[in-house]
Amino acid sequence: MTEDQTPDDRVDEPVEEDAPEPAPEEAPPAEPEAPAEEAPPAEPDAPAEEALAPEEAPEAPAEETPAAEPEAPTAPPTAEREKRKDEAPGANLEPILLEDDRQLSAEERAALEAELEERAQAEAAAVAEVADDVPLREGAKLDLPADARIQATGKRKTSVARVVITPGPGAFAVNNRELAEYFPRSFHQTIARQALAASGYDGQVDVSVRVHGGGISGQADAVRHGIARALVEIDLELRGDLKRRGWLTRDARAKERRKAGLKKARKRPQFSKR
Repeated sequence: MTEDQTPDDRVDEPVEEDAPEPAPEEAPPAEPEAPAEEAPPAEPDAPAEEALAPEEAPEAPAEETPAAEPEAPTAPPTAEREKRKDEAPGANLEPILLEDDRQLSAEERAALEAELEERAQAEAAAVAEVADDVPLREGAKLDLPADARIQATGKRKTSVARVVITPGPGAFAVNNRELAEYFPRSFHQTIARQALAASGYDGQVDVSVRVHGGGISGQADAVRHGIARALVEIDLELRGDLKRRGWLTRDARAKERRKAGLKKARKRPQFSKR
């Protein structure tokens, strides 16, 4: 009996130690609950109320912003694209003025004025040379029906001009704009009207041009090329004079593209042995 009692007692002792020991150990977690209830309850209530207030406030601006956003991106790009199509390349650019803190000396100012005057004289001489080089054809009469419509295409470098000539008082429109508005420089205006002045039909036909690609100079030459081709369809006798001037020949000379490994189209970097 003593042997049976001893193992039972031994077994009861570890069981009693295992069972009651975790119970009192689990009791202490109740202590942090009391401090948690004392301090934090007042603080979270206040931020919760404050969080609700900002949520309610942004609701109104959030609804206003999406309504205004779609309108802004849609309208301006289309208007800008239409303007760019009708404008001459580089017409909206303004000359860059370099501002120096130092004042120009008398010699530098005189040299700058002389350079500007020389440029103006060179441009005026070029305009006079182009205008005088064109022999006006007197007494030319246009013999076309009222509903006639002559079309031709002129090209120069990378510029392409589609010309439409109809009987009229002499209006000249380039990309739905007046000639002087599209080509501000008188030199380009004179080049564009050269074929009309040589044929003598200036003031008897309306010219409508749609031109794109290239620069202003190339576009002016393309317009002249297209008008010359259209005038040959109206009057075959003009072919010899216009051909002699070179206005019926397509001038395809354009700037050659730059190649990989070169500085320009054909200029190579300088070789250094060491």
